[in-house]
Amino acid sequence: MKKTSMSRRRFTFGLGASLLAAPILGLLHGTTRADATKVAKRLVIFFSPNGTIHNHWRPTGSGTNFSFGAGTILEPLASHKSKLVVCDGIDFHATDNHEPGMAAMLTGNGDAGSASGGMSVDQYIATRIGQESRFPSLEFGVQTSAWGGSTQTRMSYLGPGQFVPPEDSPTGAFQRMFGDLIGDPEDIERAIARKKSVFDLVGGELKDLQRRVGKAEKDKLEEHLTAVRKLEAGLTGGAGTCTAPTAPLALSPHVNDNFPEIGKAQMDLLVMSLACGMTRVASIQFSHTVSPMVPSWLSISEGHHSLSHMDDGNTSGVAQFVKAERWFAEQFSYLLDTLEATPDPEGGTLLDSTIVLWCKELGDPRMHDCRSVPMVIAGGQYFPLGRYLNFNGAPHQQLLVSLCHSLGLDNQTFGDASKGTGPLPGLV
Repeated sequence: MKKTSMSRRRFTFGLGASLLAAPILGLLHGTTRADATKVAKRLVIFFSPNGTIHNHWRPTGSGTNFSFGAGTILEPLASHKSKLVVCDGIDFHATDNHEPGMAAMLTGNGDAGSASGGMSVDQYIATRIGQESRFPSLEFGVQTSAWGGSTQTRMSYLGPGQFVPPEDSPTGAFQRMFGDLIGDPEDIERAIARKKSVFDLVGGELKDLQRRVGKAEKDKLEEHLTAVRKLEAGLTGGAGTCTAPTAPLALSPHVNDNFPEIGKAQMDLLVMSLACGMTRVASIQFSHTVSPMVPSWLSISEGHHSLSHMDDGNTSGVAQFVKAERWFAEQFSYLLDTLEATPDPEGGTLLDSTIVLWCKELGDPRMHDCRSVPMVIAGGQYFPLGRYLNFNGAPHQQLLVSLCHSLGLDNQTFGDASKGTGPLPGLV
């Protein structure tokens, strides 16, 4: 019986070793890094729902000569103007309405036959740059799951229909990040020993795989074994370069009025995960498309989705929607402030070495279309910053390609290649 159990166990870890080795052996597409000197080390995705009203969102001017008008949605980002690229005129081609926009936003409408394999861009990048991290990616949510998992509520995909659910509870996220450092010291040591045994088995399978491949693949596998040993060595530190902080307050993730406090706690944990070296790819998802969230903390009693459909004749409703959208801009500004205030262990700040994308799933929600979907890029040194650019209907697949390039990849398509190839012209 023991022999059978071990055989199954070794088979499982053998499969794990093959999967671990796949990016190194080139079994996955698009693993070659682009030749660029200013590629970012990390990617952060920030999502808020239900599109925008363009005449309250758009800056004035163009290029490097632009400004955020008083009372506009993006005005709270004025202090970060030099660290932004405000992207206008990006279309989701052949895609309209809430749910299709949510599904296409980060996948580029890719399927199993596309170069990206139907992955969302965050997961695609994580498979290329995140394999040496404790977590290839971390997903933080704020009230994303009351309606369950569907194309309305999920933005991250490991493949067609394979949702990557965000963690809506800060205490749950904290436990996942720091659980190895909390509790009885003997229990912690036992947990670390179990995880080390996993690495021992995977390492043994990788060595066995080395004996069955050519010299070039052997060299690549040796590099990968070094990475596995690095991960194993990091187990004793648990959280990388950090010690466990105070746990966040245990707030119900389903109570509407907890929305702001949960959002702030999740953003703080996200930044901590980057600073601690736990991951290089993270996302924060504020609710989901058709979000029923009510911005009660802004003295608004109407749901966000309902407000997004107010026509221009309803000046009070439009004003409330703009107020709610300005609040999301304030949250994005808080995230950038926190990244900028946090040192990168290798020099500079986290914002200097991180590409941050604020994305949405709709253009004008009153039209239910995905034309001129508002996007804002911040941070890093790959894209020239301090600009407001109009891409005149360029397909958003090109934006996703540009994101990949900013992290050092060199794929020329992402998602549905028939809609567009190569990076966004003029972004770099």
